[in-house]
Amino acid sequence: MALWGGRFETKPDELFKLFNDSLPVDAALALQDIDGSIAWAKAIHRAGVLSADELARLTAALTKLRSEIADHPTLPLKDPDEDIHSWVERRLIEAVGDLGKKLHTGRSRNDQVATDFRLYVRAEIDARFAELKDARRALIDLADRTKTVVTSGYTHLQRAQPILFAHWALAYQEMLERDAARFADARKRVNVCPLGSGALAGTTYQVNREQIAKDLGFDAPTRNSLDATSDRDFVIETLAAASNCAIHLSRLAEDLILFASQEFGVVEMHDSVSSGSSLMPQKKNPDACELIRGKCGRIFGALATMSMTVKGLPLAYNKDLQEDKEPLIDAMRQLSMCLRVLVRVLDTLKVRESRARDTALDGYANATELADYLVAKGIPFREAHDVVGKLVRVAITKQVRLEDLSIDEMRSVDARVDNAVYQSLALEAGLKRREIAGGTGPGAVAAAIAASRQRLASSA
Repeated sequence: MALWGGRFETKPDELFKLFNDSLPVDAALALQDIDGSIAWAKAIHRAGVLSADELARLTAALTKLRSEIADHPTLPLKDPDEDIHSWVERRLIEAVGDLGKKLHTGRSRNDQVATDFRLYVRAEIDARFAELKDARRALIDLADRTKTVVTSGYTHLQRAQPILFAHWALAYQEMLERDAARFADARKRVNVCPLGSGALAGTTYQVNREQIAKDLGFDAPTRNSLDATSDRDFVIETLAAASNCAIHLSRLAEDLILFASQEFGVVEMHDSVSSGSSLMPQKKNPDACELIRGKCGRIFGALATMSMTVKGLPLAYNKDLQEDKEPLIDAMRQLSMCLRVLVRVLDTLKVRESRARDTALDGYANATELADYLVAKGIPFREAHDVVGKLVRVAITKQVRLEDLSIDEMRSVDARVDNAVYQSLALEAGLKRREIAGGTGPGAVAAAIAASRQRLASSA
């Protein structure tokens, strides 16, 4: 069913119809379209267009259709329907006859679709809040399980300094917490109501737009009808938040893929989130994390798609904007899957404590501790840095750890070294010296875990 046609003498070309129709995509907005239609029916009733009986009949039919869709989300799509709006209107006319044709009085598909889509995006953001909260919980739980596990931190993918594994987990918790804040900020600009803007110039019917917004749970009506029907900033902003989140998930996945490799061997992923090889029986592949990493490009591509769609559009509505839904719907579905799968990866992750400790011991990651020891003896840091570099070179030549060098070997490089150096080189000693807010000291990490849980508990 087309919502237009009186102006035209011929039917649309079949190929053009296939090109033009959006029902297979915007069917995802069916519930939102009905909610918007119920709100509009109430609005035009208050404006004197519908009688109380007509409002009751329309609302009852729409509510029944909504229940039907909620119970059977896979809609019985029909070829004549151009989009979800025409599908809902056709079903409404089937239920109440010509009365169904009155519902669109004063409303355009332009403000209708803008309203539906904002309702949909708002619901998707709210769903991501819950999933992000669970992913953050999983990271905090992992930190709690590994708060005594010492491992190596990396820069340039080279062993750098000893850290607690929990400190690594909490770093990603911080990223996801910021992602939740970005979605919350985007939601503020999603949550305004375009309904009543008409096609571009507003409606001639004296509807109460503040009440319409309230009925649909929006914070306020939009302020300019031209902007309201053509604005897709809220889509771009939501996709930007989703892309940022996907990038963080990709980085986390990459770390876990590396840590699970035989070369690192620090973690082992559970069989339930891994797969094997069709040829090599010994393989255990981190496919869950590889797919999370791979989805990042797809989600970021949705942001690029939407940005390019609106880049050169004149005011107000243009058919190009029909391309707004598929990227957003797909991106949010993929991000949802990534977040939910990540929780299963983290909750079942095994950290090999002995191997993790070896990475901190074997890569001269305690070299900075040695430099700090020399600084404490009054040696300028730059000079201490040079001395330690030479000691590392001696250790590499002898194929031993720094702490395995004899006192005489150390004093041959700098006579100011004494036996207290070995206490400074112990991993736990270095960690305890980093009891600073945001540091990797055991006390600081324990406090960070507790603070993260408290913020999580108080979040939406």
